[in-house]
Amino acid sequence: MKPVLFLTLLVCLLPLGAIHASEAHVVEFEGTIGPVASKFIAEAIARAELDGAVCLVVEIDTPGGLDTSMRKIIQDILASKVPVIIYVHPSGARSASAGVFIAMSADAVGMTPGTSIGAAHPVMIGQTEVDDETMDKIVNDSASYIKSLATKRGRNEEWAEKAVRESATATAEEALELGIIDVIADDVRELLDELDGLKMDDMKGGPLETAGVSIRRFEMGFRLRLLSVLSNPNIAYLLLILGFYGIFFELSNPGSIFPGVLGAIFLVLAFFSFQMLPISYAGVLLILLAVAFFVTEIWVTSGGLLTIGGVVAMFFGSLMLIDSPLPFLRVSLAVILPAVIATAAFFAFAAGAGLRAQRRKPVTGREGLLGQRGTATTDIDGIGQAFIRGELWTVKSADRIGKGEEVEVVSLEGLKPVVRRPGSGMES
Repeated sequence: MKPVLFLTLLVCLLPLGAIHASEAHVVEFEGTIGPVASKFIAEAIARAELDGAVCLVVEIDTPGGLDTSMRKIIQDILASKVPVIIYVHPSGARSASAGVFIAMSADAVGMTPGTSIGAAHPVMIGQTEVDDETMDKIVNDSASYIKSLATKRGRNEEWAEKAVRESATATAEEALELGIIDVIADDVRELLDELDGLKMDDMKGGPLETAGVSIRRFEMGFRLRLLSVLSNPNIAYLLLILGFYGIFFELSNPGSIFPGVLGAIFLVLAFFSFQMLPISYAGVLLILLAVAFFVTEIWVTSGGLLTIGGVVAMFFGSLMLIDSPLPFLRVSLAVILPAVIATAAFFAFAAGAGLRAQRRKPVTGREGLLGQRGTATTDIDGIGQAFIRGELWTVKSADRIGKGEEVEVVSLEGLKPVVRRPGSGMES
């Protein structure tokens, strides 16, 4: 009976395996190529291999990104046992800079009408200046790398090199005509049908069999979505500023706890974000210097010079914080200006409030009695008693003051207020 049971189970499982194998996985990535993108695509490839998917389609829309993350993605694509298809989608999307290299490494490439590909000239990130000789070496290395990818996938090597050396670009129609991509399609269904029968590397199991396969989409998980948000330069910058605010409030009001805890969390998240971005430490130091200026302004009367210095240091520090010529890797001016203005306004208000508090006449304690008026409850001839600010005081006076007359405190001698008649001239 055992062989019969085994055959029965095998017959039952075969349809499930067949259904599973006729599935195409689809993931979508939009944004900068960085550590999050490399982890997301690596996980998608691993899942597709584990599930035995026919192929993995990566819908992409990217302005480019970091070279290290790009190379990691390319290595994963080249090592994948499942065909990886890069699909520039939707209409209006692009695959620029690092995205061009990734597309060249894919087993198949498709584009939606109205999309573009190109402009892969290397841009230095994290260095302010590079001499011509070093830049030539970087360009030559990038050109050689993209040509090798194009050769491996049978794509237009000449155009690939131009994309690096001359920042050449192409529309979907031009890319198809130039042999850069394999197909133009309006959606994933059409893409898979058009790519059916396309020859693959022997390692990928022969020609693609994608006509009519079911499509299964996967979304980015919460962890990677969170990392993606944190890798946004604007978010990282705001976390840094909010972190400083929290620490400042805690130091100003020891024992508050909540601002300090929140500030510490924001700062940790900010510095975690900075690990994924090309940070300029000069920018960080300028922002720290600005905070120091603002805090000092509260305790030192500088006539506003420290506040002005803080505004200047914070503005330039914010501009320099992300050391990249690429606009999508820099902090937006629309974020910097409100943050600088709000911070300057807050500390200017705090400094003004502190100055007003220093100049305000005391209303409690011995000093709070100065200038207060009351009523003599006895005749005052040198020593007497008066009712001042709701309390009965033993008072002194150089003048004779009758019971019931109004008195004014002009000074203190030990615990005794010295009084006079209001408007009677200088104190004795």
